[in-house]
Amino acid sequence: MANIQTRRAVEGIVSYPLGDSAEEIKEKYQLRTVRKMSDNENVYGCSIQVKEAIMQNLHQLSLYPDGTASGIINKLSAFYKLGEERFLIGNGSEEIIRLLARAYINPGDEAIMAAMTFPRYETNVVIEGGVAVTVPMVNGTHDLSNMYERITEKTKMIFICNPNNPTGTIVRKEELLTFIETIPQKILIILDEAYYEYVSSNDYLESVPLLSSHPNLVVLRTFSKIYGLASLRIGYGIMHPAIVKELHKVKEVFNVNQLAQAAAESALDDQEFIKGCAMKNALERLFVCEQLDEIGLGYFPSETNFVYVYTDQSVTAKLISNGIVVRQMKLTGFADAFRITLGTREDNEFFLETLKEIVREKAV
Repeated sequence: MANIQTRRAVEGIVSYPLGDSAEEIKEKYQLRTVRKMSDNENVYGCSIQVKEAIMQNLHQLSLYPDGTASGIINKLSAFYKLGEERFLIGNGSEEIIRLLARAYINPGDEAIMAAMTFPRYETNVVIEGGVAVTVPMVNGTHDLSNMYERITEKTKMIFICNPNNPTGTIVRKEELLTFIETIPQKILIILDEAYYEYVSSNDYLESVPLLSSHPNLVVLRTFSKIYGLASLRIGYGIMHPAIVKELHKVKEVFNVNQLAQAAAESALDDQEFIKGCAMKNALERLFVCEQLDEIGLGYFPSETNFVYVYTDQSVTAKLISNGIVVRQMKLTGFADAFRITLGTREDNEFFLETLKEIVREKAV
């Protein structure tokens, strides 16, 4: 192995944990079937129109994609009734997080975020030599008052994942609005709304209308979740044109492939499919949470397509050995915690019956 020193900023970074594949789990536990409920994918897939759009674009595989992503930007502009200059398309919204850090974080700059949230905020800030200021959550929810208190002259940006991954919680509408209005405009406020379409609460803040009066606000959304395009990697940010201009300087020229762009255009057109997915997800979320109440396990109130469950006994390993793949988490004060993506009714019933058996086994 070559003894080549990495950058100091990279030395302490841990790779994103992906876990074993379904095939590896099958082989390990000698299982016929595995229910993958660890990644927050749309169990209902994507619109049939998307598949047709991909087929129609297969003849363009030898060509470079549109580096400006003009087609999907035009569609998004019409959908949101905002100027095209406010949109940036990324290789998933995660790329835009990376671009924001690359364009705005100097060594020593600080970025405030929740202690239990999407880990790539911290990773990208640290890679650029910045300091991630993590703030403990309260009942699985962002503590905005504490986050405000952590602002210093070095603060460059604040990340708020709303709904939050992995807890699934939202910040109350008035609380978030007050927070946004009190933040100095020299600080970027990045609202990651990857799960926006799953929200059913009336106490959720509609952030896009705030863009015109808050030039330091960035709203991130994605086609990876409810639109069912996770494998194609396409997301977008809505922000002030001046921020878009800066991010264009640091993004890859052809960052989003042609099939992803065509698929996203088609997916955006089929809002009936999206509404149907949201409705089915809400029903399954209610069903799973009611059953968790009966079993006696704790969970955070979710507005997403997943639920964060915590318990006083070890259950994650047994769920996985029974063919139910969940994402194990840590929560102070509890023996085990995990995030489970909502599946079909059959998936969810199998999960709940298995969970009941594990809990009863412990009780006996």
